[in-house]
Amino acid sequence: MFHLNAGNLFLQDVISLVAILNPVAAAAVMISLLPPETPKVVTDNVALRTARLVFIACLVTLFFGDLIFKIFGININSIKVIGGLVLLVLSLNMINGKLSIGTKHTAEEISEAAEREDIAIVPLGIPVLFGPGVIATVIILKERSGSLFTLALLICAIAVASWITYVVLKNARILMKRLGITGFKIITRIMGLIVGAIASQFIISGVKVLWLKM
Repeated sequence: MFHLNAGNLFLQDVISLVAILNPVAAAAVMISLLPPETPKVVTDNVALRTARLVFIACLVTLFFGDLIFKIFGININSIKVIGGLVLLVLSLNMINGKLSIGTKHTAEEISEAAEREDIAIVPLGIPVLFGPGVIATVIILKERSGSLFTLALLICAIAVASWITYVVLKNARILMKRLGITGFKIITRIMGLIVGAIASQFIISGVKVLWLKM
């Protein structure tokens, strides 16, 4: 029973992180930033560096994110409510077929990003993949971890989600050809529903505790 519960917890964490990261939408952004003639080795390198950034950023948030909030006297239930609201807005954007919060760029910004060597950092890594929704989710998932074992499971879930991000970005052009814009939007909308459900759980859980403390 213990192993079954651990497996379910790990799977839930992976699904939550992948849905919120939404690597499929990030793949569409990457294709728009890289010229069509970009060599496969360059695309693979961008995918690897982006996934590595996501993994490191999630780990930094995991170990130091809640500390920053504690310094300002913000408790975890308040984070659950505001984090849930951020995820709710994100999910509504995803359900409407939009990529994510804060990923709109002007033609000049796209052109500048395409010329830089660090598009894996900005805008792909931050804010397209690693944004406020991911930050809130990682902190809340850590709060749920009551032992070193469950914390280790969460770290493994972050690693798997980062690896899935790498695989999706690496094969972005293949996925675009197979799925097309319509397929990308369908997957984004499905992920939006998952993110919306997670957001609802966060909000209800946080409001419930805060209400009892009033």
